[in-house]
Amino acid sequence: GLVRPRRFVTGSAMEGERAEEIARSPKILITGSCGQIGSELTLRLRELYGSDNVIATDVRRPFDDSFAASGPFFYADVLRYSTLERLTVEFDINTIIHLSGVLSAVGERDHIQSLRINVDGSRNALEIARRHRTKVFIPSSIAAFGPDTPLDNTPDTVIQRPDTVYGISKVFIENLGNYYHKKFGVDFRSLRYPGVINAGQPGGGTTDYAVEMFFAAQGKDPYQCWLSEDSRLPMIYMDDCIRGTTDFLAESRDNLRQCVYNIQGCSFTPSELAEAIRKERPSFAIEYRSDPLRQGIADSWPNSLDDSNARRDWNWKPEYDIDALVQVMLKSL
Repeated sequence: GLVRPRRFVTGSAMEGERAEEIARSPKILITGSCGQIGSELTLRLRELYGSDNVIATDVRRPFDDSFAASGPFFYADVLRYSTLERLTVEFDINTIIHLSGVLSAVGERDHIQSLRINVDGSRNALEIARRHRTKVFIPSSIAAFGPDTPLDNTPDTVIQRPDTVYGISKVFIENLGNYYHKKFGVDFRSLRYPGVINAGQPGGGTTDYAVEMFFAAQGKDPYQCWLSEDSRLPMIYMDDCIRGTTDFLAESRDNLRQCVYNIQGCSFTPSELAEAIRKERPSFAIEYRSDPLRQGIADSWPNSLDDSNARRDWNWKPEYDIDALVQVMLKSL
């Protein structure tokens, strides 16, 4: 049977009546639902809270028939405020999960489009949350850190001076969300996602080498890795990412001491991942051909994250280390 969902609650910043309504009957609007995380999170939330209570949106068609059949889906451009507001009103939405965005490497090729989608889209989501008293979740990223940030065991609160347009937009979103929380009582929540690994096609992020490596392990040709062999980055398997997100959304606002939290599953380099794959696929070969754009981005990001605040406040704990991740990925492919 289905796992019984935890109570879906907001905090004291909202009027008690509204908070109780969201706890009793969440009505969720998801933007970017056809993306790497959105497709998995949409299905999981529909399992937990019912298909009709999760309204999926994107600017492209659902990725497969099973997703399309799983519940309501609508076209929605996040830059069109009126479209998002209309869906919020018509479906009595009380929780917005805003996932639409342009990732790091892609964003560097078109900084104007990246800013429009990442900044303006998030601003629309926050303003709708304010006007209609909804909870709002907008993920952040390890890209929100920068070359001046301590690289090892990076804490939640630290200098953030990213040098990519994607990272700059994430710092803006974190700060704007905190402003909306303090100024207007909006229940804003955010997780700084590390590289997310699953069997779906990657979406243009710097950490996507890890996903591509698993696909390459199914063939005979050596994998051409765009990062150097010793580029250490924090990662997370999709199941941990989805479970962490749903648990975080379900946690009482009263238990959360901050709006934005680090989470990570494990941390590794391309050579360590290749070695772990060779334990299962001894013939796997890899060649390192560093791409200056992606290598520069990776070098500015943390090696590992301190997620002790998430563990303390809402009992976050990952289940997949590098060996478990490799085994489940190779089986799923």
